[in-house]
Amino acid sequence: MTESDGLAEQQAAVVRALVAGAAVPPGFDAADFSATAHALLHKRAGEVAHRFPLLAHACGPDFSARFLEWARTRPKTTTAQDAAAFADHLGIPLPQRRRWQRSR
Repeated sequence: MTESDGLAEQQAAVVRALVAGAAVPPGFDAADFSATAHALLHKRAGEVAHRFPLLAHACGPDFSARFLEWARTRPKTTTAQDAAAFADHLGIPLPQRRRWQRSR
């Protein structure tokens, strides 16, 4: 294993811990790391709510709490895939955005 490979594995461990609930790598402050991971989860929930407001509405006022609990151990792929997987987890169809078209 080269030094570059070792660094890449360390970086991958940091990312897994931040976005997929893996253990905090050695050498990091657990409280600071936890705060950063929590902020990233909130950002992710906000992105889903912004792009799929009907999904957030369908979940009711506890959308953020429900999404955070679901997402805590699932790494993000894309916002659309997050929304689809979360809706599937809830057993509801993913509400689609309405596309308004001008009538002629």
